[in-house]
Amino acid sequence: MAKKRKRKYSRSSGSDVKNEMRRYKSGKARSGKKGRGGKVKSRKQVIAIGLSKARKKGKKVPRKHK
Repeated sequence: MAKKRKRKYSRSSGSDVKNEMRRYKSGKARSGKKGRGGKVKSRKQVIAIGLSKARKKGKKVPRKHK
């Protein structure tokens, strides 16, 4: 019998990324503290921001890579 794999990301962390992607598509996603970093220019940036927000909420998300 195969061993069940553990999730790296919680199910709800994907919804945080999805919400951030919606903000990006509508032109409202901003980077940096309180949006002072300017408009987000790439999808990769949006995913990173969404995961970061999930991390702050205490959801299961792996550490940042360096």
